[in-house]
Amino acid sequence: MPDGTPPRGSRSWLAMKYNPIWRIRLLSIGLVVVAGLFFLKLFYLQVVRSEDYATQADRQYLIPTSAIFDRGTIFFSNKDGSVFSAATTRQGFKIQINTGLVENPEVLYQTLSAVTPIDRNTFILKVVGHPNTYQDIASHLSEGVAVKIKNLDLMGVSVVKEKWRFYPGGSMAAHTIGLMAYAGDDYTGRYGLELAYNNLLSRSGAPSFAEFFARLFLDLGGDLFREASGREGDLILTIEPTVQNTLEKSLKAVADTYRVESAGGIIMDPKTGEIYALAAWPTFHPGEKQDNINVLDNPLVERVFEMGSIIKPLTMVAALDAGAVTSETTYYDAGTVKVGIATISNYDGKARGTVSMQEVLNQSLNTGAVFAMQQLGRDRFRQYMLDFGIGEETGVELPNEISGLVTNFRSNRDVEYATTAFGQGFAITPLETVRALSALGNNGYLPPPHLIKEIKYVSGSTWSPAYPFGRRVIKGETSEEITRMLVKAVDEALAGGTVKLPHYRVAAKTGTAQIANPAGGGYYDDRYLHSFFGYFPAYDPEFIIFLYIVYPKDVRYASETLTTPFFDLTKFLISYYNIPPDR
Repeated sequence: MPDGTPPRGSRSWLAMKYNPIWRIRLLSIGLVVVAGLFFLKLFYLQVVRSEDYATQADRQYLIPTSAIFDRGTIFFSNKDGSVFSAATTRQGFKIQINTGLVENPEVLYQTLSAVTPIDRNTFILKVVGHPNTYQDIASHLSEGVAVKIKNLDLMGVSVVKEKWRFYPGGSMAAHTIGLMAYAGDDYTGRYGLELAYNNLLSRSGAPSFAEFFARLFLDLGGDLFREASGREGDLILTIEPTVQNTLEKSLKAVADTYRVESAGGIIMDPKTGEIYALAAWPTFHPGEKQDNINVLDNPLVERVFEMGSIIKPLTMVAALDAGAVTSETTYYDAGTVKVGIATISNYDGKARGTVSMQEVLNQSLNTGAVFAMQQLGRDRFRQYMLDFGIGEETGVELPNEISGLVTNFRSNRDVEYATTAFGQGFAITPLETVRALSALGNNGYLPPPHLIKEIKYVSGSTWSPAYPFGRRVIKGETSEEITRMLVKAVDEALAGGTVKLPHYRVAAKTGTAQIANPAGGGYYDDRYLHSFFGYFPAYDPEFIIFLYIVYPKDVRYASETLTTPFFDLTKFLISYYNIPPDR
């Protein structure tokens, strides 16, 4: 034989067959295999199925047919790399009553309510109004309460173990996390990441030992295991809970001060697109009953707004990049400019005379934005704006994202391009806005906004998504020039230069936009959207902050409402992340 084994039937083979040493070897191999199987079974019971058997150990509390809800966890990421639960499961007990076995509902109510609070009207309605059914009477009970009720040994009363979705942070990042609700008979993710990653977070149950054994020995590459487990896992987000909480408190304070209709904010790394905080007001608690479904949609990706003057830096940088203007280029500002049959005015209608492009940003001049656009030309202006991702979805991992409304770019009328140059006449989402503005300070690239840092699969494997840069939209030197201009606008013009940080360069711009009147067309005379964006340290930015509020009362300009919140957040981030000075 090629391998040196004696042929079957030969004297050498017969000698090996009856040799006691070979018998001992074969027996040893068999014992090792059996021991290995016992080890695998023990590992399967104590590790793979540990939680399931722990649940079964509580069977004295359970109705045999009860299905125990389970779901993966969503985590926030602390700045030190640790994680904090944003959405998880909590376990406890509930009281379930077989109404057909209840002889005296009033006596039963008095007995149970002496142990745990129960609403009497609800109890009587469920027990008397639904004969011969199982009714849940009270839920989310502690083990201590469950033991007390179990020990009462009441006819028709069962104490059932349950799990439910729990949000440790309350309303923190509610629009990002989303919530769960019933869709027919299915309790499932309905908003936010709970919806977007419902299949990943859902749990189909633990595999049998046979399945586990097959996966262990047959699934060498891991694909079969992942397929069989439904790619179940947990989410680790880029959201930093302290940053998120600080942003939400800031928005709430502004909303209360100016009695706004709504507000929102985003804090992101403008180079990588990693989102540290994403917040909208009014908000909701995802673990409670929702009385107002209008607040559940995420306006940061599901609503569009006319952003106003924070678009002027995009217009200016396009003209700079194309060589149509420089920061020293001048024009004569008469306070108004005629475009076709329309007359466009500065925010105050006043003329400044001969001014430079720097002053267009310093004083937020509508006529200057129109001038820069006209020097660039309609076609090139349109292409630059589209290159900035205006009118595109960002691809963030949230459901129901929409793209901007940019019909102005398909118009043949000059006035449509003129109004676009200073941020009116077209509407985009807040996240779409942040992505475009990030390119001003990150050397000219569109970053990929994202929320997922890591996915941990139940198989034990981990996946960290790769988020490559988007296209380059302006040259590196143009990015540096617009940054210099925006820093100068903050240092010399914003609030008269009083908000300048002595040791940090901040590039920023305010925006005040009229709100369109959907009923009569045109715009309201007394309703505005205020916005503010900025990035820092300006020439190597680690953060971009974007804020907006809708219809603040008794105040007109964003410089009045959002300057202080923006710089409070800036100072917080500098301190929290120990950002070194850049000047």
